[in-house]
Amino acid sequence: LWMFGWLPIIYFMRISSIPEYFQRRFDRRARNAATFILLAYMLGYIGINLLTLGKCLHVLLGWPVFGAAAVVAVVTGLYVMAGGQTSVIMTDLLQGVLLLVAGFVLLFLGFQALGNGEGIVTGASNFWELLPPGHRMPFADFNRPADFNSVGVFWQDAFGNGIAFYFLNQGLIMRFLSARSVKEGRKAMIFILLVLMPLAAVAVSNAGWIGKAMAMVGLIEAPAHLDDIFVVVANALCQPGVFGLVLAALTAALMSTADTLINAVSAVVVNDIYRPYLRPDRSDGHYLAVARWVAIGTAAVGLMMVPVFNMFESIYVAHATFTAAVTPPMAVALLLGVFWNRFTAKAALWTMIGGALAVGLSFVWPQLITPFAHGTPMWAESDTTQSGIKAYTYIRALYAFSVSAAIGIVVSLFTRPSEQQQIKGLTWDTIRDAMRYFKGSEPNLSPGKTIKLATVLVDTESKQDQNTIAVDAAALSALSARPGDLVHVRDSRRWLGGLRSAPATLAAATAEPGTCQISRELARLGSLSKSKNLLVEKIL
Repeated sequence: LWMFGWLPIIYFMRISSIPEYFQRRFDRRARNAATFILLAYMLGYIGINLLTLGKCLHVLLGWPVFGAAAVVAVVTGLYVMAGGQTSVIMTDLLQGVLLLVAGFVLLFLGFQALGNGEGIVTGASNFWELLPPGHRMPFADFNRPADFNSVGVFWQDAFGNGIAFYFLNQGLIMRFLSARSVKEGRKAMIFILLVLMPLAAVAVSNAGWIGKAMAMVGLIEAPAHLDDIFVVVANALCQPGVFGLVLAALTAALMSTADTLINAVSAVVVNDIYRPYLRPDRSDGHYLAVARWVAIGTAAVGLMMVPVFNMFESIYVAHATFTAAVTPPMAVALLLGVFWNRFTAKAALWTMIGGALAVGLSFVWPQLITPFAHGTPMWAESDTTQSGIKAYTYIRALYAFSVSAAIGIVVSLFTRPSEQQQIKGLTWDTIRDAMRYFKGSEPNLSPGKTIKLATVLVDTESKQDQNTIAVDAAALSALSARPGDLVHVRDSRRWLGGLRSAPATLAAATAEPGTCQISRELARLGSLSKSKNLLVEKIL
């Protein structure tokens, strides 16, 4: 649904933010509601990441949790302010590699410690035998205990948070909007799902697994707060230098999530509040300056959320309670908008408002969730306060999704849908119209090759010619393209990773064989002035 529905819609329709989609698909009122919910989601998510970093540095350096989180908030806010989306992408790439390396180093050292000097294979075998039987099974118990069970984790994490992360996460969306084509975005997602996610799951989870096994044989003492297990295991297994690497990796990985969200909040505040309501028709430079200051303010607001989430017994429970409460109404409105033409603007608004009210009522009367609870206990056994905010930690997501969907469907059936002409390109069965919007003419979907051509810089007379590229007739044939098609041109040196690149429109076949002619303006835009050869790929 994401790769073949949502991604092509936001890419081809040039959607710059999630709330913008709500206005174009529905109306301004839906956009305003979506903006409020999305900002609440991202600001809370930043708070959870800052809390995690604060707890890590508290165990490592003895700093107060809030003070440590404040240091991280300042550093992250400053480099996002200075570097924007480029800084986010490049630091996330390096931080991700660092996390994977450090995670597997920790796993290797854990097996070595559990092997009692008999090698890694023996250590791995001992590790498996030392885990309690319940920990070896693929899922936790179906509906017990209240604070960790399979059915609750499925509805909150796999379903609710999965939809929120991929469909509503402005930070993730911005990364895919920077891809050179929808095809490249799909390839990236397949790589994430089949390769990167399994590796990352092991890299970030193994400290808990190794720590449980080590505690069983007395190699470490289980910490009083399980949030501290990563630092405790790393400290027990690593020499000082390696320990620094592992903790740097953990810190970097958490900062990479925080910086993405800070940058995303800046984009939403500027594009969905400041530009349309406060200062329309200003220059891009003006909006960029505002976005930089918003980044600093966002870090500060996220920091204020730290004490709130620190009241929960663990970071995971805080995250589960928060996402199960905030994201379902907006997620339902978006999914119905994308995949159901009959879904109306009034239904979208009432889905978000009514769903949010229903969630709020569930904190006052948690009994409302009981019919959806699959038999899970209302409170954890260790919870002596039994407050509504801690009731049904995970299963609230199913309740919120069900109530929101019911509201949306009922209101849609009693209200008038939008004219088909108004929603072209904004639903999954009108993606061809989105392609026409993106290109400005009929898309060319015939498969072609990526070709390598020598660069020839030319001066252009008109502004329209500045974004064009001319190739020879043989190159047009290899590309399976015709004049007017959209292409992507980039430096042929693959190690640059597409950093020197630009989109362009094909002109008539006038270039010398084996060459491509691009304007000096296009070369400047894509940093291609010193590129001897270019790779040219037809996009549409």
